[in-house]
Amino acid sequence: MVERAALIVVDLQNDFCPGGALAVPEGDRIVPLVNALAQAFARAGRPVVATQDWHPQDHVSFRDRGGPWPPHCVQGTPGADLHPELRREPITHIVRKAYRPDQEAYSGFQGTGLADLLRGLGVEEVYVCGLATDYCVHATALDAARAGFRTAVVEDAARPVYPEQVPDRRKEWEQAGVRVVRGEELLAASPA
Repeated sequence: MVERAALIVVDLQNDFCPGGALAVPEGDRIVPLVNALAQAFARAGRPVVATQDWHPQDHVSFRDRGGPWPPHCVQGTPGADLHPELRREPITHIVRKAYRPDQEAYSGFQGTGLADLLRGLGVEEVYVCGLATDYCVHATALDAARAGFRTAVVEDAARPVYPEQVPDRRKEWEQAGVRVVRGEELLAASPA
């Protein structure tokens, strides 16, 4: 793990896990690894940022407004809460996104001030994990790279909605300079 790195945990929320309104297949299976990574970053004194999809009831992405998705992660509902098994202690910051009714935001950087927050914390490199690999993790990783951060997706600490989209996403990451790493490798390199 790099001295000036941060972990970004994308949208590990109830509505994106089994039983939720927009469940990612096996989305909850990543929680133990995400917890281990967050603990390792915290032990190293590094920031852990969790993003939350935080939609108003009339969000533009919802089907009844012409969007592609069922209502999900509605502000103040249990579905918008972080997964109950995600440990809160290592999380240093929570960034809410897509909170405006007429603006979609897949990326944790879109309209949130996340880039400025990370720069203010002295972060130069980010590791992105969470849900879903092919949507919000993807968009967050690309925006992190565009913002000038060395960026890696932690592939085994993320899950896709559509696994068949992941190869194309990986090509986009490669073109943007985003690396793909495994959580076990990061944990092995972290101080005990």
